[in-house]
Amino acid sequence: MYTSFFGLSEKPFAITPDPRYLYMSERHAEALAHLMYGVSEAGGFIQLTGEVGTGKTMIVRTMLERMPGHADVAVILNPRLTPVEFLLTICEELGVFVRDEDVGSIKDLVDILNKRLLAAHAKGRRVVVIVDEAQNLSPETLEQVRLLTNLETATQKLLQIILIGQPELRDLLERNELRQLAQRITGRYHLVPLSREETAAYVKHRLRVAGATSEIFTALGLREVHRVSQGVPRIINVICDRALLGAYTTEHHQIGGALVRKAAGEVYGRWISPAWLRTAVVSGSAVATLAVALGIWLLFRSNDATPSAVAATSAAPVAPTAIPQATTPVAPVQDKPPQPEFVGLLRDHTQETGTEQAFAALFAIWGGKLASDQGRPCDQALHQGFECVYQKGSWAQLRMLNRPAILTLMLDDGSQHQLVLTGLNDDDARVRLGDAVETVRVADISRYWFGDYLVLWKPQVAGQKALTLGMRGPEVRWLRKSLNSVQGRPAEPAGDLFDEELAHMVESFQREHHLNVDGIAGVQTQIVLDTIVNPPGAPLLLAASGGSA
Repeated sequence: MYTSFFGLSEKPFAITPDPRYLYMSERHAEALAHLMYGVSEAGGFIQLTGEVGTGKTMIVRTMLERMPGHADVAVILNPRLTPVEFLLTICEELGVFVRDEDVGSIKDLVDILNKRLLAAHAKGRRVVVIVDEAQNLSPETLEQVRLLTNLETATQKLLQIILIGQPELRDLLERNELRQLAQRITGRYHLVPLSREETAAYVKHRLRVAGATSEIFTALGLREVHRVSQGVPRIINVICDRALLGAYTTEHHQIGGALVRKAAGEVYGRWISPAWLRTAVVSGSAVATLAVALGIWLLFRSNDATPSAVAATSAAPVAPTAIPQATTPVAPVQDKPPQPEFVGLLRDHTQETGTEQAFAALFAIWGGKLASDQGRPCDQALHQGFECVYQKGSWAQLRMLNRPAILTLMLDDGSQHQLVLTGLNDDDARVRLGDAVETVRVADISRYWFGDYLVLWKPQVAGQKALTLGMRGPEVRWLRKSLNSVQGRPAEPAGDLFDEELAHMVESFQREHHLNVDGIAGVQTQIVLDTIVNPPGAPLLLAASGGSA
């Protein structure tokens, strides 16, 4: 109904999960990395929790789209099952034939499933079971889930299980009778609502995907969206959809705070007050309280005064308390308009700002080579020892990662350009366009960049995965050795166990470099650490800004 009014190709805030609309906040990117780690590594459980509407299902859908070709996945959406029904559902999802006489026997079903897992292992395939709404699993079924992880060879587990659920799942797994299962969880991640900045970026991102070529929500409107939704993506979608409809019916091309509050009131079924009203009421109450206290103080102070003075004081009328009036918000200072030369530069180099051309340029910077007939760029990157890391963030994050990146820009006419960023300082950026390197203003790029970027990374130990407490291997040894070097610790032999001491070292590093402090060495933490250690041959973003790229 309102799509043509705003120049949109589709409704941007449908509540049905659609991976095209995935907004990768820093927490969502880390959560996806945890799940992808669970697919690529063997054994144990991965746990992802979050409040209703924080984007768990969207992340699972995105993970399924990025699933490697060697993985077989069973997805269980209705976990209210008995142990027998749970095993049968896994067999059905994996296409395992079950005879009628075996249907009622847990032992027979486990034996059949074990044969299927051994056959998959022999072919080099991974089997992953994803359980959504896992907080609804009964303790008996959870115990059966734990027993499935006992299916193993002499060297590795045959089954990886990913549990997705609401915060109640954490409470469930803290029960004493389920402690054996809790001890096998190798990765935990909890999604939190979006911050105010992330909420604004989320709204803008979905509008751009739907074809918006101008700002529809004002800055005040976006602040109100975050306030009334508390940053929960599902609620943001419902309120923004209702606000677009309300703006269409009143023929408003921009949505401010009043329209957002009206939409939220329709969603919640109650009146939503402006943010300033609470402040005004609190301020008015404080002034009234102060006036009463002052009156009492004057009354007691007058004990030494004459009776006539006391009478005069008590009879004096009290002036009514003035309630502060709401002030009109000051319009934010707008950035300088982008230089026309920048838009012209992009349009003149349309052939050099496509996805394939951008990847080819980024590969070349790292000393790699992209072949047009050898499959997807990120698959080719893996074969050459690199990892593709998709992120959504800010200039500050790019400076922190300090690696050349591909930025996705969207012009006002809806056209997209992939820009290879090779150097950066406070005001200017160096970008590669074909064989040429141009210097442009950061402000010009910011006008058309909504935070989507990709960096290449060359792990010092093969395999991109999050490292967490209890893990072992060469990756953990590299992590400890690198942290010892960066933090000035003695260069003692680095152990390969991720213990409590290493977790504290990771937290200290994350805190120092303004990363999310969780003690888990995720991809972003590893890239920043790798950048600081600076292995030979790795290109740097900030160092390149002053020299050749």
